[in-house]
Amino acid sequence: MDLLELDRSIQIATEAVAGGADWIEAGTPLIKSEGMDAVREMKKALPGVKIVADMKTVDTGAMEVEMAAKAGADIVAMLAAADNSTIEDAIRAARKYGVAIMMDLLTTEDPVARARELDRLGVDYICVHVGIDQQMTGGDTIDLLKQIVKEVNTPVAAAGGIGVETGREAVANGAAIVIVGGNIVRSADVTGSARKIRDAIDHAGAAGALKRKSLHDEMVEIFKEVSCPNISDAMHRKGAMREIFSVNRGKKIVGTAVTVQTFAGDWAKTVEAIDLAGPGNVIVIYNGSKHIAPWGGLATMSCKVKGIEGVVVDGAVRDIDEIRNLDYPIFATAMVPNAGEPKGMGEINSEITCCGQTVRPGDYIVGDDSGVVVIPKERAYEIARRAKEVAKTESRLFEEIRRGKTLSQVVNLKKWEKV
Repeated sequence: MDLLELDRSIQIATEAVAGGADWIEAGTPLIKSEGMDAVREMKKALPGVKIVADMKTVDTGAMEVEMAAKAGADIVAMLAAADNSTIEDAIRAARKYGVAIMMDLLTTEDPVARARELDRLGVDYICVHVGIDQQMTGGDTIDLLKQIVKEVNTPVAAAGGIGVETGREAVANGAAIVIVGGNIVRSADVTGSARKIRDAIDHAGAAGALKRKSLHDEMVEIFKEVSCPNISDAMHRKGAMREIFSVNRGKKIVGTAVTVQTFAGDWAKTVEAIDLAGPGNVIVIYNGSKHIAPWGGLATMSCKVKGIEGVVVDGAVRDIDEIRNLDYPIFATAMVPNAGEPKGMGEINSEITCCGQTVRPGDYIVGDDSGVVVIPKERAYEIARRAKEVAKTESRLFEEIRRGKTLSQVVNLKKWEKV
């Protein structure tokens, strides 16, 4: 339960238990937000369920274990980066108060070697955890899990981006515990999502490799699923082009930029760019004028035939009826009837500014009815994964609002306003 609101956490936890969850974790953000009341209230609401207090302790081990145990925790999670003396003291306190210690390998420099050492120290569980920020840049829990389980006798938990398929693979590769966060907590149907993962891990079978898509294919798939507002939120409200609209409502584009710099209706370079682009590309044009069109129906037909994903124009387009009949995604800042001439000024695949955003060849472009966002190619995978988390969060918020709460009530807005 990596949420900030205790009442929401208890409601979601109750739904997750109904779907087959065995343990419920009071996540670090929840504990920081609500203190030990997070553990107390979880235990009170779910008396027959084991409660994990994700303290991420690195110092004062005995004190924090005692605190969590007295609040009702059954398992206390610490960071494996803690000093051995801290861990040993925490284990002594755990034995005194009848709780178990789980060590989280999150960001450990040499996780395999550290897991061996934790095994010797006598901890109760070792958690192989690729954190959410590491997942955003391509980190994979299953790869690390396979290395750890061969080295230790301690039961191993797998955490970080776990869903139906990865949960099944985690168990098949030796995980004794599967820790699932966003794929249950942020679901509109928490009970149903938990039940699917429960069924997957209960029928995991023998180990088999889950074939992972390439990072590019995975991010394109995600960008097709999420909205431009989701992506803008993931970029901290950055990346959105200004004053641009979809000529064909309901059409979405996702692809890498082929850029064109041209001037006041000169359509030579815009048409030549079609010859260089192909499937997976979006042509992005700076025109320099809203009054003369460098793009029209014939160019649109050429793009459609070549399989180019779409076109974005900082400027005007014409032949709107033809473009709409072609059902092709075009985004522009104006519509006019008049075209310019093919003078050949400008260049292709240089850095440009389009609708207030810098666009470089290879940057990712996503457009839908809300507008167009530019995602720097170096951070595209990370932004895709973060946008997916935003979409999951909004899905859950929609469900809670549907049940009768207002948005401000769901997110406890007054509590979290900046003082």
